[in-house]
Amino acid sequence: MKKKLSAEAQTSLLNTLAQRFEKNMNRHKGLAWKDVLAKLEKNQEKLYTLHLMEETGGEPDVVAYDKKSGEYIFYDCSIESPKDRRSLCYDRIALDGRKENKPKDCAMDMANAIGGEMLTEEEYRYLQTLGSFDLKTSSWVKTPEAIRKLGGAIFCDRRYNTVFMYHNGAESYYAARGFRVSLRV
Repeated sequence: MKKKLSAEAQTSLLNTLAQRFEKNMNRHKGLAWKDVLAKLEKNQEKLYTLHLMEETGGEPDVVAYDKKSGEYIFYDCSIESPKDRRSLCYDRIALDGRKENKPKDCAMDMANAIGGEMLTEEEYRYLQTLGSFDLKTSSWVKTPEAIRKLGGAIFCDRRYNTVFMYHNGAESYYAARGFRVSLRV
């Protein structure tokens, strides 16, 4: 089933994205909103994903243009980990493995439901070159399979003007830990 926004919701989202784009030109030097807008208007499903990113507190913005694929890359650019995507364990296996005090959901399932890809550690570190993010929160990042097979998952944050990567059991969850996604349009 294709997801599509109402005309009113689409206009509102595009206005929000345009204002954020203009306010944060350091994130996308050399790119023009009119070009991004043209791509967005042709792709209703991607607009719906951006709507979900926005609705869950992600504040999506363009962070790059992939010349090879011709795609604009959006990341969640909220200063802290998106507010409606916190208190989640890492994935479904971790969630199902919890015997008690289960969180409401898991980060990987929620990222899939939104329609984006959880940021990798590399993407997270790139995001941090565009500003200072997760100064009070942390964000799960896509965990390498070798770590996940051993029961772990990784997350990152920024403290002391440095980006740190840490590990935790994938079943753990904290009120200040969420996740960020990327979207190619």
